[in-house]
Amino acid sequence: MATSYFLSEHSIDHVVLGRGEIANTWRRERWNSLQLLTPNWLTRLPGHCYDGSDPDGYMAMPEVIAFVDHFAAATAAPVRTHTTVTSVRQTDDGYHIATDTGDLGCRCLVLASGAYNVPSVPALHEALPSSIECRTPIDYHQPDTLPEGGVLVVGASATGAQLADEIHRSGRPVTLAVGEHVRLPRTYRGRDILWWMDASGIWNERYDEIDDLTRARRLPSPQLVGTPEHATLDFNVLADASVELVGRWAAVRDGKALFSGGMRNQFALADLKMNRLLDTCDGWASAHGRDADTAPPERFEPTRVPESPRLELDLTSGEIRSIVWATGFRPDYSWLDVPVLDRKGYLRHDGGVVDAPGLYVTGLPVLRRRKSSFINGAEDDARDLTEHLAGYLAAH
Repeated sequence: MATSYFLSEHSIDHVVLGRGEIANTWRRERWNSLQLLTPNWLTRLPGHCYDGSDPDGYMAMPEVIAFVDHFAAATAAPVRTHTTVTSVRQTDDGYHIATDTGDLGCRCLVLASGAYNVPSVPALHEALPSSIECRTPIDYHQPDTLPEGGVLVVGASATGAQLADEIHRSGRPVTLAVGEHVRLPRTYRGRDILWWMDASGIWNERYDEIDDLTRARRLPSPQLVGTPEHATLDFNVLADASVELVGRWAAVRDGKALFSGGMRNQFALADLKMNRLLDTCDGWASAHGRDADTAPPERFEPTRVPESPRLELDLTSGEIRSIVWATGFRPDYSWLDVPVLDRKGYLRHDGGVVDAPGLYVTGLPVLRRRKSSFINGAEDDARDLTEHLAGYLAAH
């Protein structure tokens, strides 16, 4: 939608194809209680920003849908809904797109299908007992859709932490399997942590300025949650609420889940990186004279390691009745018949300019900036890529 806005500004004829309705992913593939991680004042699209009475709040799903709907209507975006792309192939003068409602041709193509199309579930799920019901964040909607009894949540990003908390609050015992994660406080020195990342320029860091770009693009989403209380949700909070923490799920053997013993190292690394970020924020505040209008620097309790974390869990005992795989997503390019994927199925691109003439991608993590995969990151990326696309058309 952001790309469409800038294509219209350049007077470039285009059409936006969507397999469902506008904002379809928000409508159909999110759990009911989900709220944005970004505060309302930071939720913006080109020429369109939040104008409600709660700028420091966090949009719930119906509000996000309305926000995107309003943007589409205000910009008169040329959207064709309920149009599924079945294949894309390269031609002499551009691309041929086959859909379930007819075929199209174009000189340039922008892939805006996102990075979160298919749940990435580890192969070890194939060894689970048939008695255990499995869900992913796409088909989980609320706790009462799960069987009664214990739940194992696998994955420690924002999604895993939020679902573990919500399911535990429903009265079900929850075990959370912890791997690599990004710990952040919800607020720091009296302001939302994302205010600091936005104001200090951290979120605007360009992809070609990042030392290990591949790793940056693979990092899990930070452990944040949007609540009216601006609450922090980390492992200390979950442990205090009696969510059981175990290490990364490593294997299944004889009906038992086996967990790694490296939780202490994972916690220490996440704490170290959080404190480095806070040091950066403090340094920026001092350098720009912001110490006077923010609270004093602070540091948070280190993540507490359970005294005797379990290393195995018998999946045949009935203790665990369901598993929620919060283990991330991967893109689905099964319809893309253009040789631009690497061995792991990811697009080869340079800041969104794909390794094929006139082909672009947007909406991926750290595409052109650290904020790329957030709503407020769409504008700058779309502007840059549209300018490149316009130049390509002018030269060809």
